[in-house]
Amino acid sequence: MTEYATFAAGCFWGVEAVFRQVAGVANVTVGYTGGHLENPNYEAVCTGQTGHAEAVLVEFDPRMVSYEQLLDVFWHNHNPTTLNRQGPDIGTQYRSAIFYHSPEQAEAAQRSRAALSESQRYDRPVVTEIVAAAPFYAAEDYHQQYFAKRGINAHCHSS
Repeated sequence: MTEYATFAAGCFWGVEAVFRQVAGVANVTVGYTGGHLENPNYEAVCTGQTGHAEAVLVEFDPRMVSYEQLLDVFWHNHNPTTLNRQGPDIGTQYRSAIFYHSPEQAEAAQRSRAALSESQRYDRPVVTEIVAAAPFYAAEDYHQQYFAKRGINAHCHSS
């Protein structure tokens, strides 16, 4: 039986590529969540007017990888101290966010964020929002497995 986790950490192409490498992850879908527009498309989300974030929906087997381990992957693969920005990508659609699917995920995310803040790994405060999962809209097919389809072994910017 699989479970779901949803994360926003900037450009969804790089986030997808990282999570696809995690043992126990069954599938990763890139898309949009957290906004007010139903059935958004890439062009609309890029305007920054929809409220949606570029995000990934991670389907995982909790017997093989824990939600806490997924949180570690999330924290280590982007900069959670830059508000509405990752590298050169600027706007609310690039915000750092955890969209929890259960009270247990909410608690784990809160604990994880607090531990990261207390670790003093960063000189600036962690600005990642933790909110209930909202409707998730899969991005257009050409965005799915973007790097793999193009033979690119790369990441999006994360600072």
